[in-house]
Amino acid sequence: MEQDMSKEGSLNKVFLIMSIFMVISLSIAFLWDSLLIVKNFVHAILDPTFGAMIQWNLTLGMLVVVFIMALLTTLAQKYATDQETLKELKQDQKEIQKEMNKYKQDPQKMLEIQKSLMPTTMKIMELSMRGSMFTIIPFILLFRWFMDFFETIGNPKFFGFMTWFWFYLIFVMIFSSILRKALKVA
Repeated sequence: MEQDMSKEGSLNKVFLIMSIFMVISLSIAFLWDSLLIVKNFVHAILDPTFGAMIQWNLTLGMLVVVFIMALLTTLAQKYATDQETLKELKQDQKEIQKEMNKYKQDPQKMLEIQKSLMPTTMKIMELSMRGSMFTIIPFILLFRWFMDFFETIGNPKFFGFMTWFWFYLIFVMIFSSILRKALKVA
């Protein structure tokens, strides 16, 4: 019982910290045009770097930017989390799910097994969130910069039909999955 309280306290602490980061991030996003110091600082760094790459070649430049962001996120996830524990927990989760599949016809047994899965799932979530704490604010700043930058250059379409947001979303998922496998991130 005492251990459950400790785990619950630890999870609550992570959620509190994550909530604080979310509030800061959302505040930055909503107050972007009012926070000129932040906005100008971000533009001073990203306009001559990422902006120059994108203006050099829209598609290739954006691919490089997306790859860099996927790499940074993957590295943050790898080094900000306990990879060994995450791998063990994910293996436990797979075993529990296999057991659940055996009892599909027995709702009572399924419920019992599901209850045993919940602590593992919560621990995985707690460990995974640590990496997000290092990337959430930079990503909000990047997305606000993207909005300004692409508006300034006329909101071009990638491949003739795709906005920067969809291009980013699709390719960051592709690059992230490749990088996670290559870097053995749990």
